[in-house]
Amino acid sequence: MAINFRVIDTGVRDGRLQIAFDDALIDLHKSGRSPDTVRFMRFPPTALVGRHQAVNHELKLDHIRNNAIGIVRRITGGGAIYLDSGQVGWEIVLSRKRLPLPTLADYTAGICAAVADGLSRTFGIDARFRPRNDIEVGGKKLSGTGGYFDGDTLIYQGTVLVDVDPAAMMACLNVPAPKLAKRDLDQSESRVTTLKALLGHTPGIEEVHGAVLSGLQAKFDMSFDHQAPSPEEEALALRRLTEEIGTDEFVFSIDDPRSEDVFEATTTSSGGSVSAFVRLEGERQARRIREVLLTGDFFVTPPRMVLDLEAHLRGVPASQAGACVDRFFALAKPDLLTIAPADFRTAIENAVAAGS
Repeated sequence: MAINFRVIDTGVRDGRLQIAFDDALIDLHKSGRSPDTVRFMRFPPTALVGRHQAVNHELKLDHIRNNAIGIVRRITGGGAIYLDSGQVGWEIVLSRKRLPLPTLADYTAGICAAVADGLSRTFGIDARFRPRNDIEVGGKKLSGTGGYFDGDTLIYQGTVLVDVDPAAMMACLNVPAPKLAKRDLDQSESRVTTLKALLGHTPGIEEVHGAVLSGLQAKFDMSFDHQAPSPEEEALALRRLTEEIGTDEFVFSIDDPRSEDVFEATTTSSGGSVSAFVRLEGERQARRIREVLLTGDFFVTPPRMVLDLEAHLRGVPASQAGACVDRFFALAKPDLLTIAPADFRTAIENAVAAGS
């Protein structure tokens, strides 16, 4: 039997309002007041950082402010991205019980393969899922994706690059050198592609929507009912925008953690990066962790795990930091998509060592 999904399109809206709608939709879905949903959206020129990223590290703020580009913090993890109306955002909010898969990695592989197939059949291209969470054509990214679980609710998001200037995109982003070296890339045009570049023309937005839906329908036997967002969703999104998501306090909640008494280290792997910023207290053998901030380009379920780990490390003897991280992950058992517990341990141990 087909699994029925509502389809909504929130169009082009301010970036912070789009993210506030995400937050509202997740909460209403968790409480049973919003159905399983496929949502499409677009943005005015906007630079978005991941939930765990430091704004100053990831974005070229002078360029962004001088060009009236929006600055937004997502509620999902991952890296910084640039979006404008030439890109189509898509997301799925669903009950894991209705579409059960073991891990976030399994949902990633299944959803990305489905969307890639839909794009391939609709536009006659060879789009493929590239682990960990990209859709590529000929080695160039056409869609980046990511998501997380919140109880039984899964939110999984992606973009389709329809028509965007890669140089304009890269002008907003501080792409780390290790990330470029990993793929042997030095020009923005060699990292991404667009449907316009692949097809020689710009397809219509509705055609892109149809491609995504056709892939999901074929892969998961979904059926679709096109509707408008509910008044309750719109009202809660506006409230979340005003109270949290739209505030500079939220957007810049992780800004520039560097200072003279903070020791830092970064671990970079094929799936992302983790940076640890550590303050220590005490002398010599009595040295302890006063506080730690963890940032980076990664996906973890649930996202609050990062805050829990930071709290778990407060007051821990510096010499026991690594063992403490191991104990935390053994008990918490979070779902990590792009990195491993060892990446957190290495970053934290190296930051502690720098201050010991």
